[in-house]
Amino acid sequence: MKTKSIPYGELASSVGFIGGGRITKIFLQGFKNQNVRFSSVTVCDSNAETLNKLKNDFPFIETTEKASDAASKELVFIALHPPVIGETITQLKDVIDKNALIISLAPKFSIQKLSELLGTERIGRMIPNATSYANLGYNPVCFSNAIDKLEKDVILETLKVLGNTIETDEKKLEAYAIASAMLPTYFWFQWNEMQNISKEMGLSAEESRETIYETLKASLELMYNKNLSYTEITDLIPVKPIGDSEAEIKEILNKKLLGLFDKIKP
Repeated sequence: MKTKSIPYGELASSVGFIGGGRITKIFLQGFKNQNVRFSSVTVCDSNAETLNKLKNDFPFIETTEKASDAASKELVFIALHPPVIGETITQLKDVIDKNALIISLAPKFSIQKLSELLGTERIGRMIPNATSYANLGYNPVCFSNAIDKLEKDVILETLKVLGNTIETDEKKLEAYAIASAMLPTYFWFQWNEMQNISKEMGLSAEESRETIYETLKASLELMYNKNLSYTEITDLIPVKPIGDSEAEIKEILNKKLLGLFDKIKP
């Protein structure tokens, strides 16, 4: 069947989401922030409560429990977790529009495996990022050879609304899942605890927030954009109150993250 290319510089016309969980909400919020409008947006999920909440937050979407309604769109996001993705998308094989561009948002399932399950080669994969909620995502994406350059441009143009979107090799996606998509979770709780500690020491809530935010911004700039070695950077502060716990923290990071990486690799 001959496929239809979408003109360069345009966004996808219609969008479908298979799955209405967190990442779908993040995408919809990112589109809403930038006032992006598609001809239609359809979200499919088996949980009626989930669909009702999404419809309440994003009145412009259509909701359905029928996968075929979302799968008939021009650009279809498979927003499912790896444990259920295999069983669920097998059921989509006969309802996916053969002209559709399919983007899977899950790790572990390769383009080849997805192609076998869905019966189409028009597939890409993306590791989304929670910061796309504020249009600040860092989102790596890869494509099968069945998607031509013009169509890639359309997908990338659409995804760039959500933040910085880069094309990469598929073999690197799971590394990006650990190093980017999950990265904030390694630090958010620590920053929040520092706010609590700062308030206990006498700073107001606003002073605590501003102090930590501004210092983190400056620290990132210093580490990544000032051409200093790691040793030169760390030598700038002589007192390191939790320095004696660094080895333990590094061991936890290596054990947990490399172990998870082994589990989510295709």
